[in-house]
Amino acid sequence: MQSLKSKLLLAVAGLVIGSSLIISLLVTHSFSKSLLESMTANAEHLAHMVGLEVTDKILINDLVALQKTLDHHSNSSPSTAYIFVLKDKQVLAHTFSQGIPSELIEANDIIQNDAGHFKKIVSTDGEHFLDFAWPIFSGKAGVLRLGFSEKPYKQQVNQLWFQMTAITFVVLLLAYAISLFFIKRLTRPLTTLAAVAEKIDEGNLDERVDTKGTDEVSKLAFSFNRMVERIKEYTQRLEEKARELDRAHRQTRTSFTIAREVGALPNLKDVCVYLIKKLQEIVTCEQMLVLVFGTRKELLFSQTERESNIFYKEAVSQAADFLNGLDSMQVIKKGSIDLSFLPQSFQSTEKMAVFPIHHEKQLLGAMFIACPNNCNCVRKELDVIDLIINQTSGVIQRSAVYEEEIQRLKTRTENTAEFSGIIGKNHQMQVVYRLIGDIAPTDATVLIQGESGTGKELVARAIHRQSPRKDKPFVVINCSAYSPTLLESELFGHEKGAFTGAERKKPGRFEQANRGTVFLDEIGEVDSSAQIKLLRVLQSKKFERIGGEETLTVDVRILAATNKDLIQEVKTGQFREDLFYRLNVIPIQLPPLRNRRNDLPLLARFFLARFADEQGKTIQEFSSEALRFLLDYNWPGNVRELENIIEHAVVLSKGSRIEVLDLPSALVSAHSAYTGGAHGTIYENEKKLLVEVLDECGWNKKEAAIRLGISRSTIYDKLKKYRISKPTMH
Repeated sequence: MQSLKSKLLLAVAGLVIGSSLIISLLVTHSFSKSLLESMTANAEHLAHMVGLEVTDKILINDLVALQKTLDHHSNSSPSTAYIFVLKDKQVLAHTFSQGIPSELIEANDIIQNDAGHFKKIVSTDGEHFLDFAWPIFSGKAGVLRLGFSEKPYKQQVNQLWFQMTAITFVVLLLAYAISLFFIKRLTRPLTTLAAVAEKIDEGNLDERVDTKGTDEVSKLAFSFNRMVERIKEYTQRLEEKARELDRAHRQTRTSFTIAREVGALPNLKDVCVYLIKKLQEIVTCEQMLVLVFGTRKELLFSQTERESNIFYKEAVSQAADFLNGLDSMQVIKKGSIDLSFLPQSFQSTEKMAVFPIHHEKQLLGAMFIACPNNCNCVRKELDVIDLIINQTSGVIQRSAVYEEEIQRLKTRTENTAEFSGIIGKNHQMQVVYRLIGDIAPTDATVLIQGESGTGKELVARAIHRQSPRKDKPFVVINCSAYSPTLLESELFGHEKGAFTGAERKKPGRFEQANRGTVFLDEIGEVDSSAQIKLLRVLQSKKFERIGGEETLTVDVRILAATNKDLIQEVKTGQFREDLFYRLNVIPIQLPPLRNRRNDLPLLARFFLARFADEQGKTIQEFSSEALRFLLDYNWPGNVRELENIIEHAVVLSKGSRIEVLDLPSALVSAHSAYTGGAHGTIYENEKKLLVEVLDECGWNKKEAAIRLGISRSTIYDKLKKYRISKPTMH
């Protein structure tokens, strides 16, 4: 916007420039008219004079003299551009050096034989001329044509314009200087008042106007200053109240929202992450950490925005020692205390704010906020954080109890899923684990039965490791790998020369296992003669080497395994009944993998981790489709087949997880055939799996939900869907 002074100056300048422009136009027009009249008079005089001179030369037809006369007058008059004489439409003479333009001849002509005729013409080059046609000897001797260039005429007019412009500029400068002096004196008080008013409008209420003098402007300035003082006081009170209201409103709204939403979160991680994100909206420091103790202070849960950790023992003790001395928020500088249980990013910060979390006078943990060098957190914002943390302490305490229970259940589940090298949490495997624990301390003979690949040798080794003989030899004999003669030699040994090739005495496996354990794998493949000797060993622990007479006594525990139905073998006479009963003191029946499908993901991940480590690959998981293929397969080869398939997939895998394309084609083909011919099995399998897991958990729905990876509400929905109820105990 223009000021008053500028408007006045512009008005003066406009007046001077307008008047100067009008004067210049009038003067220039008058001067131009005078020049044109003068030029016309000179042209007429020259034409008349040249016409008289050339008349006699034309009449006597002296063209040479005529040409010289024209050249003389053309050279003597600078403004004359050309001269030529026409007679009977023929050019008698001319002053053009390269010939007369044909268009010029017809451009002008006389109208009356006793008077000349002027006409303005333009050349092809854009130059303007004044063409004058003059009759010679009343037209009887022809027509004289003279051309006068307007360039000198226009130069004079332009020169006049330049002079008038210079005069106008000088007048304008003088008028501007004089006007500026007077206008400045007149508008100075008003300009000052306007400038102060503008600064006050921008928010600077400390500006004042000088009130010297007693004129009207001074009185106006005094009143203005008083008004500004009152506005400033009133504005300050309003701003302070607005800040207090806004802060109180924001604190109330934030606290209410957090208290309402955090209570609906399911676990400690979600609660802590939610609090961190909400508090990041209040302060500029974005790096935050929540530490929460377990109920017995045996665990310490650590949660940042992206990372979760659990600490034990030393870290818990160190954190407890530090936080027990804090009753309120405290700012800690770098290096003032050892906080090695914090992440590295927190240990390297210059300072951090620590907010202890209490619930019912009990220390739950603390919130740590790392403050960088440019931290500008204000005390009131930190007070809001302290308020929010204390309002949500009950939710934090409840979530910590829940998280601790989850960890306890996970630990118990993990412990029951692995037993002395055997992987599985199926209820049938839990029975096997308990049975191993019961029989391992004794010397009872155990017969382990199950399909090929179910892990019979693993069970035998687990019994040995749990027994008092664990530090003694564990000797494995695969009975199906030897012929009858070699099997007896392998079991009982032989003397030197006992048979062809027996060049030295060899102790048998029973001797080697003295005071330890003998595992007879594939016991159903032993022939009848060896069965008799085995029966004697089982009864008396005595035997003789082949070819020897000395009776040897050993202290061994015998474990046997077979994938055959020995009862049927006894009925058909293929296996001695008395030996069967000697072996079958403690029978263990291992379930096939197809009957413990809930163990399959556990086993698959175990083998995946092992083979990925052996192959130096970072494969972490199975795709959901690949895992579905594994779950749907019938597994005739049981755990051994699963182990081989996972190794196959790990070797072929190119990514970070196992895909269907990595699985053997035989398994994929079998899955296609299986799923193509079965309908409605998803419903049945889900119901069966749900019942199995509930049985394993003793119908504890919370623990079953954790094992299945679903919420407890989903458990209740599925129980209702499949109409499953807890069986009545009689």
